[in-house]
Amino acid sequence: MKAKVNVKKLDEKAILPTYGSEFSAGADLYACLDETVTIEPGEAVLIHTGLAMEIPLGYAGLIYARSGLATKKGLAPSNKVGVVDADYRGEVMVSLFNHSKESRVIEHGERIAQLVITPFLGAEWNPVEELGETERGEGGFGSTGTK
Repeated sequence: MKAKVNVKKLDEKAILPTYGSEFSAGADLYACLDETVTIEPGEAVLIHTGLAMEIPLGYAGLIYARSGLATKKGLAPSNKVGVVDADYRGEVMVSLFNHSKESRVIEHGERIAQLVITPFLGAEWNPVEELGETERGEGGFGSTGTK
């Protein structure tokens, strides 16, 4: 099953998202740059994709790190997971954070993140005086054990 996503190139150099394999969940997003960008250690830089999208209603575009870029270069989205809402029509950009101890260079056409189109449920918030009880109750972080 595939959701149809309308994509507008805002820059003639922009590259449409691509899937690395038939069963990839995330489509690669590409840097759309006029010149290379250097990201210093501990720095976050907004990287352009040159694309705007029309995510279908009831879906969201979730932007995740590419495992190779994160593992080999220490570069990952600074907000961990970006969210592209169905009503957003501006350019999709990725804020890449350099977790490494070395300067990293991003070039035009480099794969910088992956986009997963996924359905979601909106919530209707219902204020109540009491919540249903569970065995866990109010146990917080680590309350279910480690093994």
